[in-house]
Amino acid sequence: MMMKKMIILPNCSLNQKPSIHPPSKLPHFSSSNLSIIIPTEKVKKTDREIIPLKVDVFKKLKTTWMKLLDGFVDSVFEFSDQTLHPNQINFAPVEEMGSAVTVTNIQGTLPQDFPHGVYIRNGGNPLFGGLKWVKSIFGESSFIWVEGEGMLHALYFKKASNGKSWEVLYNNRFVETDSFRLEKLEKKRPCFLPTVEGDSVAVLFAFLLNWVRFGKFNKDISNTNVFEHSGKFYSIAENHLPHQIDINTLHTLGNWDLDATAWNNRPFTSHPKKAPETGELVIMGVTSTKPFMEVGIISEDGKRMVHKVDVKLSRSSLSHEIGVTKRYNVILDYALTMDFNRLIRGGPFLKYDKEGYTRIGVMPRYGDSDSIKWFNVKPNCCMHLFNCFELNQHEVVVWGCRANDSVIPGPEKGLNKFEWFSQRFNNQNNKIVVNEEEDNNGGSLLPVAYQWRLNLRTGEVKEKCLIHQSIFMDFPFINLRFTGLPNKFGYAQLLHSSASSNSGMFKFGGLAKLQFQQHTSNDEFSLDDEEIKVECHMLEENSYCSGASFVPRENGEEEDDGWIIAHVHNEITNTSQVYVLDARKFSEEPIAKITLPQRVPYGFHGAFMPIKNN
Repeated sequence: MMMKKMIILPNCSLNQKPSIHPPSKLPHFSSSNLSIIIPTEKVKKTDREIIPLKVDVFKKLKTTWMKLLDGFVDSVFEFSDQTLHPNQINFAPVEEMGSAVTVTNIQGTLPQDFPHGVYIRNGGNPLFGGLKWVKSIFGESSFIWVEGEGMLHALYFKKASNGKSWEVLYNNRFVETDSFRLEKLEKKRPCFLPTVEGDSVAVLFAFLLNWVRFGKFNKDISNTNVFEHSGKFYSIAENHLPHQIDINTLHTLGNWDLDATAWNNRPFTSHPKKAPETGELVIMGVTSTKPFMEVGIISEDGKRMVHKVDVKLSRSSLSHEIGVTKRYNVILDYALTMDFNRLIRGGPFLKYDKEGYTRIGVMPRYGDSDSIKWFNVKPNCCMHLFNCFELNQHEVVVWGCRANDSVIPGPEKGLNKFEWFSQRFNNQNNKIVVNEEEDNNGGSLLPVAYQWRLNLRTGEVKEKCLIHQSIFMDFPFINLRFTGLPNKFGYAQLLHSSASSNSGMFKFGGLAKLQFQQHTSNDEFSLDDEEIKVECHMLEENSYCSGASFVPRENGEEEDDGWIIAHVHNEITNTSQVYVLDARKFSEEPIAKITLPQRVPYGFHGAFMPIKNN
């Protein structure tokens, strides 16, 4: 019997799940997706002519459809710049340098045993002049302060040819995500609509139009942190996979190349952790649809996902950081949530519920959701952790920066954004309150150093504020050699309450060194109920820091044997510098102040990456 000719065209059913890729790669319109079964009998010339014709028709339909959508958005949605308050000027974006330049203005002296490497800091640097708000027939929406495109600022430390003096170079560069290339290089204008803050109907249409036009709800900003794994360097924000970076040039090399099926292209936490002893990378990914949170473990060589588990949260908790100990993963589940149903009902998509529950989960390294032991704690928002570790065989200690409110996303519709932030940065009562809401929410955004002790045997929780003075801090960091292990010292940026209140934005006027615990006679660590010791390094008036990081001495034997490095900007002189402090002489003057060739906006997290001296 002769086989009949069959031509199977692409499935254009409305029930087909849309691709996560941009429209140019949508399988509905891709010629490579055409499934064609060729009969054994000779194909007639007319059939060979029909197939390319149909492909061409689909291409034209796609092009026409996208032009219609672009035309609709351009005619209906109006993009405008958000106005910066006079005290927010150093949040404004800067241009790329183009290439690395030598830094010659260095006060002080870098020590001979300072490591070769690069101090790199990430931060939002919005395209097209600044963050936008958008007005349309559906209402208004706007990007929030954490949504600017990622820009890396790098300071390279290399020994000069004479082996004695240092050569220091500075460079900056955008992280070129797919959405960056689309808007900056291809369209040359804003394209993505804001989806976090604004009128519910406007936000709903923003989600829909972004998805239909670009295959994703939000643009990839990659602006929060930088990390290294298996000799590769990455930029990261938790709405997308990490972007690999050439550490020497800051060029973007592409998305994380882990097998896509292993992680299914989920977002990736901004704070992955290397597990003690094994060197595996512990990650998590949070999305607004089920499964809301998954935890993954990547092999030490970065090539395999060796474990993945659905945590089975009942809500989409926007957890920002994951913790590790020798045996466990530590999960934070607080009431900052993403909720499409709430948005459809007219509420905000992203919201912090002060009445909602908060809990901490302790999961064996390769456990499943049933193995997690949950501990209910007092309601709070803890964005950042110092460290987690096992105090004994049945107790896990968690140190973090705890606040009564969430700085993200900010006020709901109808409230004045500047006044909302200013009030909550203002410590009206000049005291720390962690058990109840302060009067009029004053100071509710001010984070404090905090401890949770979780007893795995009894389920008991002991929690307390570590410092009883009015000292507020965030963006904590430690000597990374002690990640997941008992550590003695932690560091953080000191939040300047009045400067933050006057600008309606985070401003950090100094650095803190915390001594958490003491050695006992048998050389083990112990915790007591006394207030911990804290040492402060205050910056000059009207100077504020960002991206602080610990640089360990290569052969240092003590945990605090090394240096603190941080970006510092003086708002009076409009000068940006990098300070280097001796961690063991913390309150003394910096051993070096490196003046940069251009202004560096306030940003988020930084890291020092040792690299070979070429």
